Parts: sequence; structure tokens; C-alpha cells
Amino acid sequence: MKASSSFWRDTNRVPILGHGLVVTNTLTFTGSNTTVATPIFDVTGTVELLKLWGIVTVVLGASHTAAHWRINDHTSTAVVITKATGTDLSSAPVGSLILANVLAATALTLKSSAAGAMLQPAVVNSQIWSPSVLTQKTGGIVTHIEYVYSTTDTPTSGSIQFFAGYLPLSEDGKLAAS
Repeated sequence: MKASSSFWRDTNRVPILGHGLVVTNTLTFTGSNTTVATPIFDVTGTVELLKLWGIVTVVLGASHTAAHWRINDHTSTAVVITKATGTDLSSAPVGSLILANVLAATALTLKSSAAGAMLQPAVVNSQIWSPSVLTQKTGGIVTHIEYVYSTTDTPTSGSIQFFAGYLPLSEDGKLAAS
């Protein structure tokens, strides 16, 4: 097994298994009056994406709209992870949470840190996270999980630290920061 990630561990160094293997990548936004697609994770082989989320680390620009995640192999139509019309994250404060917690036909979820926030499943005894399976394009074609957003700022600003929890399904299955 060729995994480049590690388990999160508690204060006693015991693995926390609920997230699977975890990779992280931080993006600083500089788009200027355009739609921006930025690779955050490389997909190799086949993986089960257990969780995908981000934490705002620097306040986002006043125009940060249509935010969503997709898979892109740069040779055909990108596959959405969250609804392509996206979510308005304009001026989201530090500590705000974004996550893919429902089906691909649904926009990503924003829990702003501007006030205390809570997230519960829609149905009792169900999960907050909705896992999916991702596969790299055949032939070793570079395949990314991308973060896409639109801005009318010139330029925009802000930063998000992204996390992905996954399990490898193929011998070479892994996610790595782009």
C-alpha cells in the first residue's frame, strides 16, 4: 500500500480512525475579476473520499461566489463534487467551515464563524458526511480535486486550509496536496 498521508492522532498518539487518512493543503486567493479553478489535491488510483472540508484562515474577499469542488482530469468535462452553481462565501470570517456533506447535486455548506454555529444531520441517526469514490483518469492522467470560485474583486483575498479524509481502494490509491 502506497499511502502518503497519515492518521490524525489524539494527545496520546492513538490514531483517530473516523477521518481515514488525512491530507491538507492551504490556498491563498488572488483571482482578479474572473472564475478561478485551483487544484487542491491530486487523485491517484481509486480512493473513497470520506470527508472534504475547509477552514477559513484569512477573511475571504468581498466577492467570493459560486464556490464548489470538482474533479478535473484536464481532458474532458470536470465532474462536480458539489453543485457547480456553488455557494456564496463572500467575506466569510476566519474560522468559518465549508464542507461537502451531501450529494453532488447540492451546494457545499458554509457554517460562518461570525456567530456560534451547529451542524446536524437532516435525519436522526444519520451521518453528516456523505462519502464518494474518486478514480484517477486511466493512463496516469493527472487528476485533481479542484476548488472553484468566482470573484469580481481586483484582486480578491483570503485563505482556506482544506482537508480530505480518505481510504485507498486500489493498491496505488491516494490523495496528495497539489
